[in-house]
Amino acid sequence: MGIHVLILAGSRAGRVDPMAQAAGISHKALLPVCGTPMISRVITALQSVGDIDTIAICIEQPDVLEGIVPAGVTFIPPAAGPSASVMKALDTLGTPLLVTTADHALLEPGWVRSFVQAALESGSDVAAAVAMEESIMRDVPGTKRTMIRLADGAFSGCNMFLFRTPAAAGVIRLWQKLETERKHPFRMARILGLSILLRFVFRRLTRADVCRRIGQLAHARVALIPLADGRAAVDVDKPADLELVTHLLSTASAT
Repeated sequence: MGIHVLILAGSRAGRVDPMAQAAGISHKALLPVCGTPMISRVITALQSVGDIDTIAICIEQPDVLEGIVPAGVTFIPPAAGPSASVMKALDTLGTPLLVTTADHALLEPGWVRSFVQAALESGSDVAAAVAMEESIMRDVPGTKRTMIRLADGAFSGCNMFLFRTPAAAGVIRLWQKLETERKHPFRMARILGLSILLRFVFRRLTRADVCRRIGQLAHARVALIPLADGRAAVDVDKPADLELVTHLLSTASAT
């Protein structure tokens, strides 16, 4: 079964990415890593996966990618925020839809294949790739990633999601609600439920609990899929990330 892919590459309305600004470019997706724009690395990795039907890029100015994006890659205009953009892509491309980001400069085809396979085997409507803290500390020691600490371990997101069935739309609608309230933590907590918040605070919340609660609210089956390689949690959000990614890629090409 062929999979459609959406690469989120746009900028939030009215906000210039500081790394793009520092580099004198319009979008972070164009940031060169070892001489190659990040988004080119992402596209190359995806094209090597196999079973990919369509690769679409969500960006507000497709012309900035002229000469960078290969033939056959399509564009989808962004909506009001990442969740709305993913919903538009779901409506346009259908399922299964794999979503990743243009700043995932280390992305490897093997990560994508193993994630998609595990997501399909889970029977979930929506799956998210994560890397456990121990894997991150083993593979990229010293890196600073945002960790979600639960009773059964801490993990960081890997910027890969598979919206496998039409029921995935319910998860996106929930995401839209949470995104609307992102500046109001108490309102977000109210959406998720007080019991979930308390169990999180007292470290009694597990990954299965999170998936179950999101599934209840979204009327969908949800799975968190741990990836074996901790490098999958590394994206380029700040200068230290760029330095790390450049070092990793330079070291790999030298061996």
